[in-house]
Amino acid sequence: MNTNQKYILLISIHGLIRGHDLELGRDADTGGQTKYVLELTQALSKHPEINQVDLMTKLWLDPHISEDYSQVVEVINQKAKLIRIPCGPNEYIPKEELWDYLDNFADHAIASLKSQDKMPDVIHSHYADAGYVGIRLSHQLGIPLIHTGHSLGRSKRTRLLASGVNRKVIEQRYRMTRRINAEEETLSSAERVITSTHQEINEQYAQYDYYEPQQLRVIPPGTDVEQFYPPEGNEWESSVFQTIAKFLQVPKKPIILAISRLDQRKNIPLLVEAFGQCSELQEKANLVICPGTRHDVLDLDINAQEVFIDLLLAIDRYDLYGKVAYPKGIPHEDVAVVYRLASLSGGVFVNPALTEPFGLTLIEAAASYLPIVATKDGGPVDIIKNCHNGYLIDPLDPQDIADTLLKVLHDPENWQVLAQNGLENVKQFYTWDSHVETYLKMLQPIIDKSERLQRSDRQRRPLMSYHGAIVSSLDQNLLGDRNSLKELMNILHEQRKTISFCIATGRRLDSALKILRQYNIPQPETLITSMGTEIYYAPDLTKDNAWTNHINFLWNRSRVVSLLTELPGLTLQAKQEQSTYKISYFYDPSLAPTVEEIKRILLQNEQTVNVILSFGQFLDIVPVRASKGYALRWFAQQWDIPLTRILTAGGSGGDQDMMLGNTLSVVVANRHIDELAQISEIEPIYFSEQQFAAGIIDGLNHYKFFELCEQV
Repeated sequence: MNTNQKYILLISIHGLIRGHDLELGRDADTGGQTKYVLELTQALSKHPEINQVDLMTKLWLDPHISEDYSQVVEVINQKAKLIRIPCGPNEYIPKEELWDYLDNFADHAIASLKSQDKMPDVIHSHYADAGYVGIRLSHQLGIPLIHTGHSLGRSKRTRLLASGVNRKVIEQRYRMTRRINAEEETLSSAERVITSTHQEINEQYAQYDYYEPQQLRVIPPGTDVEQFYPPEGNEWESSVFQTIAKFLQVPKKPIILAISRLDQRKNIPLLVEAFGQCSELQEKANLVICPGTRHDVLDLDINAQEVFIDLLLAIDRYDLYGKVAYPKGIPHEDVAVVYRLASLSGGVFVNPALTEPFGLTLIEAAASYLPIVATKDGGPVDIIKNCHNGYLIDPLDPQDIADTLLKVLHDPENWQVLAQNGLENVKQFYTWDSHVETYLKMLQPIIDKSERLQRSDRQRRPLMSYHGAIVSSLDQNLLGDRNSLKELMNILHEQRKTISFCIATGRRLDSALKILRQYNIPQPETLITSMGTEIYYAPDLTKDNAWTNHINFLWNRSRVVSLLTELPGLTLQAKQEQSTYKISYFYDPSLAPTVEEIKRILLQNEQTVNVILSFGQFLDIVPVRASKGYALRWFAQQWDIPLTRILTAGGSGGDQDMMLGNTLSVVVANRHIDELAQISEIEPIYFSEQQFAAGIIDGLNHYKFFELCEQV
């Protein structure tokens, strides 16, 4: 008999949870988390060390939903049950409306537990609302608390701001102050916090004041190896193959498979470019892209439309017809067949995302006996380290992507080794059985009190705002002197919780990211790219779609290009320098009209735009509402940072309007003198005698910037 029997209490309050037929996707509260906690409960109950596992959730007495959710106790199996706790209204309400009733939930939960013969050995809360309850149960009952956040308030607030939701609306609708307070309090009380990847720790939890690195443990969720498994040989006869084959001239070539929604961060058009630029890859394999379900492209949101159009343009540019498949939609139940088809063909799974928080598709591919090639940014680093089933790529380098895919496809013996490694190691690291084994090893020293967390002395900052921000252009400011750049990055790292770091550049996102990686510059909290026409927020490069909608005013790209086509001294830059809201030219001042004359020509033809000259040779045309300065002020308003606590650093004409006004500005010594001549007498702009990043450090000292920002 096992004398080390454990009783674990899981708490997941919101949404609709039952022991069978989960209503996944019914609403925003009934998704991945409900599936996760139920599968964890079931997996724990199968382990011999577990005597009892209970999953506590809210009781609903609502005639509009199933009676299943009104059962106070629902038996899942001999060792596991669901316990539903009453609190607040009986009718089903969203999680944001539950905050007022969580103390009520905690009191009922304690009463329920005290009525039992035995108390849990550990409490494991899921999401912020359960964390709030878990703290109270832990302190009152003296039971250690474990926590899994699933998603975090600070990151969600960033995404909401990027989507255009007003700060006050965010607070009213999502109770964000209460949520982030609960998350901070949970971090200050939990013995351990479980995450899926190391990136989740470094880029999300590190934003919190009570973040303790030694508190967090990476234990990835499991995948269903009964659904995802190696090919059986009959996949060529499937309807899925028929759907894909109609795109392809030679359908049974090895398949390079990508499964991804139409999102710019997923980087699918660049994957097509990598394929299109490599004739050897085209000869060897077909490219199959499953970009979600689309009934009509015009029904997609504007960003998804743009990505899909870029994908089609790349296919057309390289004449890839008959070599690339992009079906309108693969039913959810058939996705596993797509993986098996790719494996059967001797193919490879590829994830070229700019950043990938976890990479569930990589796990599914591995379980399907399919080698993987994936971005080196995020969760895939952990997966390939554990599974040894593929290679990491630079998602911004088409040559690296093509070469690495060929490396897998050209060597059948190595292909078998990679596929077998993936299959075996997924079972070791990424099934619920392996999750539970790691989980219980983590719990044991907490239960027997042999490994207590030693906490640092930490203080809270004002809840959801930075004290200030540093906004710098990229070329000529951060780049040029690696020693001073390293010193500046160290300073920013020390101040990262109170001072936001932002880069404003004329480069496109992909070009900017490539430079950041080349110079080991950490990803800033905010990236303003394409001369102020695009704004992205860390950690997931969330695009500010509200800004995109805002600058679309009076913009007619094709008309502007048409008007400037015949002007001397203007040459369109390469396609990779262009974007939807930025038209970029090389400017020859000896031949071209003056900037003022170009503005006049455009205005006479009813084109109201901003015309920006940088470094005397680069001319950008952007919408009238767009520029680095306008984007900076939008960012400042969204994050509620006064302009008087924002230091801007620049060196060319493209930086000028972000340095004027109420910002504190420093012009580095290696500036382009002619373009900034007119602002040389304006206060409080500081002209440093230091170059590059050393000039920015000089400016920080000149303004006593950090001391100023502490006076909040």
